[in-house]
Amino acid sequence: MKQLFFILILFSGFTSFAQQTKIVSDSVTFRSTDGKITFGGTFSKPLGVKSFPTLVIISGTGKQDRDGNMAGHKIFLEIASYLNQHGIAVLRTDDRGEGKTTGVYETSTTADFANDAIDAIAYLKSRKDINPKEIGLLGHSEGGAVISLAAAKSKDVKFLISLAGLAMNGFDAQIKQNEDLVNHSILPDYDKKRSNEINRIMFETALKYADSDSMEVKLNDTYKTWKIKDDAYFKTLNIQFDHFRFPIYSYVRNATGAWYRYFIKYNAEQTISKIKVPILALNGDKDLMVAADENLSNWKKYSLAGGNKKVTTIKLPGLNHLFLTCVTCDNAESSKIKTGFSEDALIIIKNWINKNIR
Repeated sequence: MKQLFFILILFSGFTSFAQQTKIVSDSVTFRSTDGKITFGGTFSKPLGVKSFPTLVIISGTGKQDRDGNMAGHKIFLEIASYLNQHGIAVLRTDDRGEGKTTGVYETSTTADFANDAIDAIAYLKSRKDINPKEIGLLGHSEGGAVISLAAAKSKDVKFLISLAGLAMNGFDAQIKQNEDLVNHSILPDYDKKRSNEINRIMFETALKYADSDSMEVKLNDTYKTWKIKDDAYFKTLNIQFDHFRFPIYSYVRNATGAWYRYFIKYNAEQTISKIKVPILALNGDKDLMVAADENLSNWKKYSLAGGNKKVTTIKLPGLNHLFLTCVTCDNAESSKIKTGFSEDALIIIKNWINKNIR
C-alpha cells in the first residue's frame, strides 16, 4: 500500500504540467542507413519545451502499424499520447511492409528489426529539436529482444524500457510460452501432456538443425516418429475420438523461415550482458506470452553479469500481455476488454524517465 500511495503522490505532482502541455504530432519518413527501406511513422512531442527525452516504440512479433493495433486496442498510440502529455517525445513507425514503411516483414529477423531501431535513432539525431543524449527504446514482447540487440550494438541507445519484453533465450521462450498457453487452456489433461511433449520435441529439433538445409526433413521425420508412438499411447486411453492435432505443416513452414531460425537461437544472456544503459522492465503477472517472473529475473541477472546495476523490474498485478486488466487473461479475452493500457504502468514509465533520464 505504501508503494502505491507514493506513486499516486508523484502523479498528482505532474497534473498541472500535463494540463498545460500542448502536443505537436507530425507524419515523418526517413530512410534506412543502407537506403533499402523507407520508414513511415509519427513523431509527437510536447510543444514549448526546450529539452525532452525521446522514445522510439518497437513492436513485438507480427506485423503492426504505428498505432500498435492489437485486439482492438491502439496500444502504442495510448502510450505515446500519455507520455507526450508528460513532456516526453515519441517516435512510432509502421513495421516493414506495413502502412508507409517498405520492405518485407516476413523474410526479416529480430536482428533486422534491431537495425531498424538504430536507423530510427539516426533519424532522430538528425533533427535539431532532439537531445541525442536522451533517446531511448521501448520494446513490447519480442521488441524486448530487439531493443536489447540494438543497445548491445549501438552507443546511441541511451536507455531501455521493456514492456513484457523478452529476456529469455529463444528456445526457452518457445517452451515456456507454449506450456503456459497449453496449461491455461481447456484441453483435457491427456491432450495437454501430448501438446507439451510434441512441442518440446519439435522445438529441440528446430534448434538442433536451425542452420541446416535439412531442417524441413528433420522436422517432418521427427513428427512422424512421434506420431507412431502417440497413436499407440492414445489407444491405451480407450477414448473413441481423437481431437488432438499438431499443426505440422504450418509449423514446418514457419520454422524453416529466416525469422524462426534466428529466433530459436537467440541468446538473451549474451546480448543483455553487453548493455550498459539504464533499463526499466515491466510485466503483467497474468501474461501468458512472456512469463513475468522468468523474464524480469533475467533482465536483472543478465545485466548484472555484464556489470550493469541500473536495472529496475516491476511486476504489475492483474495485467495480461497487452497490459490490460483481465479476468480469464487468455488471448481471446483481450478484444473484449473495454479498458485501455494500464495507467499504473504509464505512471511508472513516466516517473522512471523523470528520475533516471532527465
